Amino acid sequence: MTVVVSGSGHRNSEHERRLHDLQTDQAHGARIYDYILGGKDNYAVDREVGDASMLAWPALRTHMWANRTFMHRVGRFLAAERGISQFLDIGTGIPTEPNLHQIVQGVRPDSRVVYTDNDPIVLAHARALMDGTAEGRIAYIHADMRDTHSLLSSPQLREVLDLGQPVGLLIIAVVHFIEDDDEAYRVVRQVVDAMPSGSYLAASIATADFDPVPLAAVQQQYRDHGETLQFRTRAQAIRFFDGLELEEPGLVQIHKWHPDAGAGVIADTDVAMYGAVARKP
Repeated sequence: MTVVVSGSGHRNSEHERRLHDLQTDQAHGARIYDYILGGKDNYAVDREVGDASMLAWPALRTHMWANRTFMHRVGRFLAAERGISQFLDIGTGIPTEPNLHQIVQGVRPDSRVVYTDNDPIVLAHARALMDGTAEGRIAYIHADMRDTHSLLSSPQLREVLDLGQPVGLLIIAVVHFIEDDDEAYRVVRQVVDAMPSGSYLAASIATADFDPVPLAAVQQQYRDHGETLQFRTRAQAIRFFDGLELEEPGLVQIHKWHPDAGAGVIADTDVAMYGAVARKP
């Protein structure tokens, strides 16, 4: 296994300062997610937002676990049923086992995985993402998905992934941190356009369609503490898959996408994400 931990951009003191500025006075989605899932890599402001959000919408922890297990099922599906052996995971978040590489390398030990995130605390814990198989390769790139050029031109990405062969592109619970619709569609499209034919996009997209009143309060908590949370309707969500071939059952709430046998029943009002997997022709 080859381990790569990288930052994008110029290596200078200003860059390094920004890289290690954890902005502990401002909430961050990855740290809120970590807190609600029971992790310890978060700060007081993240816990404040998490607690207030769970008070407004008690289903939040159920929702976040549903998103995590959606990622597991997507990774397993692409590796086992679609023969994908290389993956780009944008917006990785703070490591929470099992991580994507553990899922896909359990199916295909030679799988290659590139993780990316823009939160310095994820970089600080990136080594937890590197314990993979001897046959596979893993890289972590500190990058902002809005800067698609820097991400896609990263030498580390090109060393680990062969962009001449199909890639499983995962953009899980990320686009709601981009408020402007046009920018969100542009970012996803630019990355999809860089992937070869036969690649797959798997994404989950936040929505308030199923329980709008408490979710409006959650959205306000995020925004009041400096973090974006943009909900999208089903019509807006499906646009991320324009030009792609949706796998069955299409775009659905994430708990309804290929649920595991024996999975417990989750109420629709307890899940605020659409999800889908689609093939690039």
